[in-house]
This record gives sequence, C-alpha cells and structure tokens, in this order.
Amino acid sequence: MVMTESTNATRSSTPVPLRVAWGVLAAFLLLWDVFEVLKHMGWVIPGAFLGAALPFLARLTGLGQAHEPGQLAPRAVPLHNILNRALIPFAIMVVFSFLGDGPEDIAAPFTFGMSWLTSIAFARALGFGLRTPDGWQR
Repeated sequence: MVMTESTNATRSSTPVPLRVAWGVLAAFLLLWDVFEVLKHMGWVIPGAFLGAALPFLARLTGLGQAHEPGQLAPRAVPLHNILNRALIPFAIMVVFSFLGDGPEDIAAPFTFGMSWLTSIAFARALGFGLRTPDGWQR
C-alpha cells in the first residue's frame, strides 16, 4: 500500500505483470461466463449475476460506519476479505465439476463460482484486493 500524506489516497503496490495476468484471467473467465449463460440459461443467469455481485456485498455491512475516502468501513473488512479470496470460488467450481449426473445439474453452481472468480480477477487487475483490519488497501 502506498499512501500520500496530503490526500490519504491509496493505490495497489501489486506489480504490473501480475495485474496484467489477473486481467487476462478475468477476460477469459468473462467469455466463459457468457458462454455458459448462453448455453444453459435458466438458473444459470441469476447464479452468474449473484456470483458477480457477491464480492461487493460486503460493503453493505459497513453502511453507516464512518470511514475516509479509499477506506473500507472496518466493520466490513472481515467479510470483504473472505469474499475476495480466489480460492473459495475456485473450490466451488472444482467441487461442482464432479457432482451431478450431467452438465445441466452443475451448470448454475459452477457458473456462480466462475462469475465470483471473474469479479475477483477484475478487481485484482484494477489493483483492488484484500484490506487491512482498518480498511485500507493492502
């Protein structure tokens, strides 16, 4: 985390090549998300939207708590950090790949996990990620 004293603005110190790799992964996953939604339709559509929105829902837990610009409300940090771990949606994708009798059985939960991972990958590509306990970008 790099902070400037005059504005308290934060930016990621993640190396550019790593951010580019996250961006490439995000673009690939987004195309795969769209493919799965168009292929299966039905419950896959709300699953994809919920998965994409899930990492941002933690911000709702911080509503009403005072915080500075660029800082996440400290009350929202634990949930934010859990919902922005890439391993969790990846595990959902792997587990549901082996469940069910056919593709239609696993399409919605698999796409939910993939959309969640896509959202995390885009955030990481833009320099956002996990937060410190007081709500600042790591």
